[in-house]
Amino acid sequence: MPIDWEPIWLTLRLAGITTVLLLLIGVPLAGWLALSRFRLKPVVEALISLPLVLPPSVVGFYLLLAFSPTSALGAWLLKTVDIQLVFSFEGLVVASLLYSLPFMVHPIQAGLENLPVSWREAAYTLGQSPIRTFWRVLLPNCKPALLTGVVLTFAHTIGEFGLVLMIGGNLPGQTRVASIAIYDEVEQLHFETAHAYAALLLGLSFAILLLVYAINKRVTV
Repeated sequence: MPIDWEPIWLTLRLAGITTVLLLLIGVPLAGWLALSRFRLKPVVEALISLPLVLPPSVVGFYLLLAFSPTSALGAWLLKTVDIQLVFSFEGLVVASLLYSLPFMVHPIQAGLENLPVSWREAAYTLGQSPIRTFWRVLLPNCKPALLTGVVLTFAHTIGEFGLVLMIGGNLPGQTRVASIAIYDEVEQLHFETAHAYAALLLGLSFAILLLVYAINKRVTV
């Protein structure tokens, strides 16, 4: 039975959009966490890390409640900007941003924290501002960490299941990504089609990880 390529392209689209947006969000956030000292920093880090320990269905359940048109936030979004995040591709993007956030932030934060403090001090001595030092001195020396964050975020988004099922359901062309398609095909006992989807995701994930390890090895040598 031939596979439907739409879930594959939808998965890649979701992973690509999530990765780009989280790169824009995660780099400044990781820099702030790595370079600043404030009392509530552990609280912020714990909140960011919650998706690492919580089951995806738990995160999806609370997002479903928050984004529902019957909730205050959901009703406001629907009335103000005419967006319904429940059972929509836009909702999957927002949910993926929250759920994949630690996979982008933690590697970049660790990379920045491992850089010698003397680099910052030298830049400040030469009259560079903290912001300019971050973008011109520190970040260019964190390429392996940046690449790791991008790859982990992309790969993690590809593999999302429980969160996607809770917030997006199984709507063809809108929320039926590859992981949902596999589950759907297994339920219908279409094991050959499920195997085709699974093999594609397995091959893609392995190729991505192989690429990042190869690039990181060349960068660090």
